[in-house]
Amino acid sequence: MKRTQNHEARDQNVSASDIRANLNDHHVRSRTQPVAWTGWDLLNGETVPTLTVVLRTRGCYWARRKGCTMCGFVCDSNPSATGPDIYREFLGVLARFGKEFKIIKIFTSGSFLDSEELSPDVRNAILAELKDVPKTIIESRPEFVTDENCEEIARSNAHVEIAIGLESSNDYIRERYINKGFTFRDFIRASKAARSSGFTVKSYLLLKPPFLTEAEAMRDTIQSVKDTTEYADIISLNLCNVQRGTFVEKLWKKRLYRPPWLWTAVEVLTQTAGNMPIICDPVAGGMRRGPHNCGICDHEIVAEIRRFSLSQDKASFKTTCADKVLWNFVLEFEEYSYGAPLVP
Repeated sequence: MKRTQNHEARDQNVSASDIRANLNDHHVRSRTQPVAWTGWDLLNGETVPTLTVVLRTRGCYWARRKGCTMCGFVCDSNPSATGPDIYREFLGVLARFGKEFKIIKIFTSGSFLDSEELSPDVRNAILAELKDVPKTIIESRPEFVTDENCEEIARSNAHVEIAIGLESSNDYIRERYINKGFTFRDFIRASKAARSSGFTVKSYLLLKPPFLTEAEAMRDTIQSVKDTTEYADIISLNLCNVQRGTFVEKLWKKRLYRPPWLWTAVEVLTQTAGNMPIICDPVAGGMRRGPHNCGICDHEIVAEIRRFSLSQDKASFKTTCADKVLWNFVLEFEEYSYGAPLVP
């Protein structure tokens, strides 16, 4: 793997947090109300209705301390939120949508198991409300997925799946290019702690962190799927997009980063299908800041990726387009451009 743009890489530990400190009010989203929406997901091979809730907690402690290069979710946090505020917001969402869903996802733009974001009383009260839901998905960094925390939330009797943003099984890529702040060994330990309490584990993998060529990113994600299979029950493939106030945005504005091609996502999904469930919902698919191809075939391929996620059937991918020739050219020759994208 070629190490490109090292001068930018050396700067990223500082810039990831400093860039956000310079955001103006235009970039800071409303922080006073939770966000919620309905959708569909995969449960035991069946397509089921889902509810996703993003609670306005104080947000991820790692984002405040250093921050991941691609993550701008700290802009969704509410530093002044109290436990009663958060619980009241949660109950308001349930009053609006109900809880007759097969899957309910409770996100905080941080770690559900971090007591500085959600006190044990609040998170246990939330999970107790959802004990009859077939699956409740929460997110956490691995340092909070401890035996103690898992045993505590197990007493709620909720059917919990813990999602962890591993991003890559490669420690060098995760630390140097994503600035994630933990190791693959940390993920393995957290997975074992979750499973020992009867929980399932979801692993988020990131396709195309900064400083990787398209081909390197594709190979890394395929390898990460293989490495993660033993420790996760489902994989969510996240296609990197350019979020405001991030180090990735800084590179993108300098034309030193391009989000992944949708063809790359299709190739990863095709090569890894069948090993375990792997889902993907291309955020901002077909847009300049999101994963995209030429602009002609993007809509169809995004739809096919979503259909594959609900069926796990490789036959979902039917679209052909002339720009696949250009994608193959990028895979072959981008390594000679010193990491600069060949195609916008």
